[in-house]
Order: sequence, then C-alpha cells, then structure tokens
Amino acid sequence: MAEVSVLGTPSVNAALLQVAVEQSFSAVLITNAAQDEKGPLIQYCNEALCAMTGYTRDELIGQSPRILGGPQTDREVLQRLRECLREGRYFEGRAINYRKNGETYCVEWNISPVRDSNGQICHFVSVQRDISAQVRAEQDLQLLARALNAADEAILLADQQLRVVFVNHAFEELTGYSYAEFKGQSVTLLRSGIHGMDFYRQMEDTVANGRSFRATFVNRHKSGSLYYAEQSVTALRNDAGEITHYVGVSRDVSDAVEREMALREQATRDKLSGLLNRHAGESELKRCQALAVSQGQSYGLILVDIDYFKRVNDQFGHAVGDRVIQMVGKALSDKVRHYDRVVRWGGEEFLVILSNVSVNEALESAERIRSAVAACEDAEAGRLTISLGVGVWQSHETEETLLHRTDCALYRAKERGRNQVALATGM
Repeated sequence: MAEVSVLGTPSVNAALLQVAVEQSFSAVLITNAAQDEKGPLIQYCNEALCAMTGYTRDELIGQSPRILGGPQTDREVLQRLRECLREGRYFEGRAINYRKNGETYCVEWNISPVRDSNGQICHFVSVQRDISAQVRAEQDLQLLARALNAADEAILLADQQLRVVFVNHAFEELTGYSYAEFKGQSVTLLRSGIHGMDFYRQMEDTVANGRSFRATFVNRHKSGSLYYAEQSVTALRNDAGEITHYVGVSRDVSDAVEREMALREQATRDKLSGLLNRHAGESELKRCQALAVSQGQSYGLILVDIDYFKRVNDQFGHAVGDRVIQMVGKALSDKVRHYDRVVRWGGEEFLVILSNVSVNEALESAERIRSAVAACEDAEAGRLTISLGVGVWQSHETEETLLHRTDCALYRAKERGRNQVALATGM
C-alpha cells in the first residue's frame, strides 16, 4: 500500500488517512491555492460536507467555495478570509452559508494552508461545522436576556452555592451593583443584618419543600443604605429533582413601606406630646407581660401625674397647660433608657414602662425623673412638680394587677404631699 510523507513527519498510511477524513464528523474541504479571479477551487470534500450543504461531491469538485455563499453571508468575514489566504495565515470564523436548496445555515470553520516540500502553499484545508442549533440557542438566550432586562421587576439567578449567575437591569438599578460587579458574588452580600437567621432558615426550608418563599426583605444597597424589596425566591431543579439554581424576583417597595411606617407611627403617637398614646402603651404593656410570663423577665411601671395641673389650666389657660404637658413629657423621655417606653396615659398622667428592671433600678429611675421635672420652670406657670408611683412585676401577677398596685402607689404619693415617689406594696 502506498505511503506518503508530509513535511518530514513520520509517514502515515494514505488509505487510513483518507478513510479517517472521509468518516470524520466534521465537514472537510480541500482547495488548491489559486489566487485568480475564481479563487481557490475545491479539489476534495468528504461526505459530512456534502450532507451539510446538500450538494453531491461531483457538484462541488472544481467549484469555488463561493458557491456556498449568498446575500446574508458576512462580507467582512469573507474579506478577512481572503486576506488570510493571500498572506498564508490561519483563518477562523463563522458566517451564514446556503445549502443547495437555498436554506441558510450558520457555519464555523477554520482554514489552514498546506505547504509543499519547498515551503510553497499548494492547498488549503478547511474544517467546517454546522453551528446553526448553537447559534439559535445563543439567539434564544439573548432574546431571553433582553426580555428579562425589559422587565420592571429585579431578577436574580444564583447557583446552588448562592453565587450570582445573572441579574437584569432592574436589579442593577435597585441594588446599585452592576452585573459585572455582582456576577460570581454571593447573594448574601445584600443582607442588611435586620433579618435574623430564623428568617433565612424559613426561606431555605420553604424553597427546599418545593414552594416559593415570599416576604418583604430589608436589603442593603451598594451605597450602604437600606431598602425594602417585596421578593419571591424559587428553586430550579434538574430532571432528577435536584436543586441547581435559585431565582429571585423583587420590586422596590421602600416608598410604600416608609409611608405605612409613618402612618403606623402617627397612629401610635400622641399628637400633643409626641409620646406613645394609650393604645400603643397598652400593647407595649402586654408585650412586657408576655415576656415576663414566658421568660421570667421582670418589668416595672412608673405612673406620673403632674401636680396641681387643673390649677395651671384654670389660671393660665389650656395653651399653657399644653406647654406644660410637652415639657414634662420631654423630661421623662430624656431620663429613661432608650429601650424603655414613655406613654401619655391620659390628661396630665404619664406611664413609663421599664424593661428588665429591679425594684431599686425602678426607684432610681423614678427619682431621676422627679428631679428633672422639679428643675423645669414654665415662663407663666412657674416651677413644676410631679408625683410618681412605682411598681415592679411579681411572679404570677397580671399586667392589670401591677397597674392597679402602681396606681395605688401614685395615690399615696399625692396624699403624702406630692412631688415624691411611692413604691407599690405587694399583692
């Protein structure tokens, strides 16, 4: 059997080489190296190329590869191809070609020059592949990406390890992060620290059980500011039912949440003093009682009454009376801990709710408040004083019982001459 040697490489079996090329999955085309007007002409093509183009071997041999081009073939690609052929350089590219029946297909091909023993280019070998399906898939993905980018909702796709795979334009606008910045990062970058781990565990359990998790998230913007997002999180699974990705869809509800919070704040505040109103105070009282019962966490109450307030109203008018209420309310707020609550309980009466407090601490707090108010002086009403009753929760006591004991202590402080603190007696 004849053998050939190619540019000094070990000789190979020519028949074997021909069979291998003939049966190759890739389409192979060999042309001469002519550079005239007709250009290189086809001297060999395998069955894969015939199947791809719809032409028989006899129809292609002797023809220019231009027979496969048409109106949609990229002229810039062809121009670059011709330059590579003239200069004897390797070429790689893709373009639209035409089958014999006129159908288009996208081909990806490379062309290598073949040199003879003198180093002169004698042929060109082209290996081609129909990538129409790949191009259609790419176009579908591009169309999908455009559709997602046109959506008003912020969309995020993350892998199983919560690393970002894709975000749309709305997501970039919502978070301040560009796609390039966020791709490959963990979605936990958005966490604000407001939600506890129980929140995220609930999300993970819900999604793992095949349901979408929906909630209002407090997330952190790239700038460091917080925003509210109404968000759903859903798991994507493969054919085996295994979670491969997570998709999050969210929209900014910061304005709505802040309006709601403002309205809620207004509904819980006394208009004159700015303190909690009685309804909000009752809710806070129930919360402290629930903590006391469930965790044994003691709490205390201070009932405050402005001394001789009716005299102030009668002598100086309601405008001065309102000013006095505001002055006393501010003094109370200034002298309690930031997590304690001051309530305008009604008229000239205030309730201070002290969290996790002992009897001595409650008495000390009451005395600070009394002294602060005693130092206040209104331009018309003069010096102000208050009477205070102090009560601290006892085991098995209801909030109503504690409030009654504290009220009795306030009454005793008034009976004893006002401007003083009285401690509630036991049940």
